Amino acid sequence: MKPQARIQASIELLGMTGTSKVPMDSTVGDYMRGRRYIGSKDRANIVEGVYGLMRNHARLGWWLQRSKAEDNPRNRMIAQLILVQNASESRIKDLFDGSKFSPEELQGHEFELIKRLEGKTLDHPDVPEDVRTECPPEYAQTLREYFGDAFAAEMEAMLPPADLDVRVNTFLIAREEVKKSLAKDGVETTETPFSPWGLRVKGKVFLSKTKAFAKGWIDIQDEGSQLIAHICGVKPGLQVLDFCAGAGGKTLALASAMERKGRIVAMDTEERRLEKGKERFRRAKVSDIIEVRPISDERHRKWLRRQKETFDVVLLDVPCTGTGTWRRNPDTRWRVYGPGLEELVKVQSEILEKVAGCVKKGGKLVYATCSLLPDENEKQVAAFLEKHPEFSVRSPEDPTLGAPYMRLTPLRHKTDGFFAAVLVKA
Repeated sequence: MKPQARIQASIELLGMTGTSKVPMDSTVGDYMRGRRYIGSKDRANIVEGVYGLMRNHARLGWWLQRSKAEDNPRNRMIAQLILVQNASESRIKDLFDGSKFSPEELQGHEFELIKRLEGKTLDHPDVPEDVRTECPPEYAQTLREYFGDAFAAEMEAMLPPADLDVRVNTFLIAREEVKKSLAKDGVETTETPFSPWGLRVKGKVFLSKTKAFAKGWIDIQDEGSQLIAHICGVKPGLQVLDFCAGAGGKTLALASAMERKGRIVAMDTEERRLEKGKERFRRAKVSDIIEVRPISDERHRKWLRRQKETFDVVLLDVPCTGTGTWRRNPDTRWRVYGPGLEELVKVQSEILEKVAGCVKKGGKLVYATCSLLPDENEKQVAAFLEKHPEFSVRSPEDPTLGAPYMRLTPLRHKTDGFFAAVLVKA
């Protein structure tokens, strides 16, 4: 594809994202599936372009407002080209040449925008801190109060794309051996600093083509997500309930840590996501200790009600705002695709109440989110403990992860933003 066609595709995708009812990654996926003729390198360039536009959403909007220009996908692309890539007027004119599959030729008002932006950069002394750090207005006060003087640094750490981490299935093979195997396939990695199972990949690679992936030795998983499974402290032979299992990423980590001995019940409201997990379980050779029970089935809801004090460990990675994953999903800063915060807090509380009785005496209830917001984290746990004095908090063994709760952020730990509380039943 010509550079002009890539620019046009990014403009189209940005416009679709602004009106879509599904997250941007799904919108991009649907767009590409309908255009099989686009090659892999062109796809990567287009995706990088539209994600770059979204990562700069607030700042581009500020510049368009300052320049008295209409806020639309074309103007955002023009602003991005000038403020981020330092493109000249002649270069933009070449890209917007009106040829087949290219953006239409520039109009008079767009030339005016170019002249107002020439010589400027994305960040300007007059840009408000909330805009400069791409912090959504509805969360700014809460996050300022939580992070204090570190607010700006914490928010800026969430602007670049996330690293690519993998979890090694240590039940099958040692982490060092996988590191060597990946190196033979041209994939350079470093050991993650906190998770004993993780490797951080350097550069852009296709892991699906490696021997380690084919053998089921690795699974793509952020180090923070690995640590949620790790602080569960599971051992071989335990009875474990992963209640909000999703596609089974943490279920896999738990099964590996249990060395395929014991029992894990994976539950979720979405049966389709659980079904996707089954293939991952088989590839990692741990499927024989994992039971899949979709909550959408009344039989499994009745089964759950009978599980009083059955499980040694119950993991609740509950639905949340996902504010800790803004590096991966920059569109979710500005658009809510599911329930809002108020509704999610109620759902989280209901899940805690529903499942707490399944924990054995002396067992652990691990409550986790990928959120930065205290309403979903510390405040939620405090409200639960007030109703359930039989539970007490156990701090992580590694104090650098936080105390009394595990609190991870991109700035402090180079992970997504995660929260986890380990609650022990007396």
